[in-house]
Amino acid sequence: MLLYFSCYVAVMSVIAFLMYGADKMFAVKDMRRISEAVLLLIALVGGSIGALLGMIVFRHKTRHLKFQIGVPVILLCQLIAVGYIWIQLNS
Repeated sequence: MLLYFSCYVAVMSVIAFLMYGADKMFAVKDMRRISEAVLLLIALVGGSIGALLGMIVFRHKTRHLKFQIGVPVILLCQLIAVGYIWIQLNS
């Protein structure tokens, strides 16, 4: 179970990272963009690590308060949830 969860988080994080990079490229080239809702949603469904890394590496969405606060809060909530589940399963 832990292996499947880890693989899911890894895949979602890679997808999020690539989406943030693609959106930055689209912004620079003045092309149609990925919506902010989709970028936040990918973080919410398990890609928060990749989203945060994408923000840092590509310097993308770092001036938007909902991303500055939202993505780290999503990551923190996910880590707390995983920790809680881990404790419940191992007690």
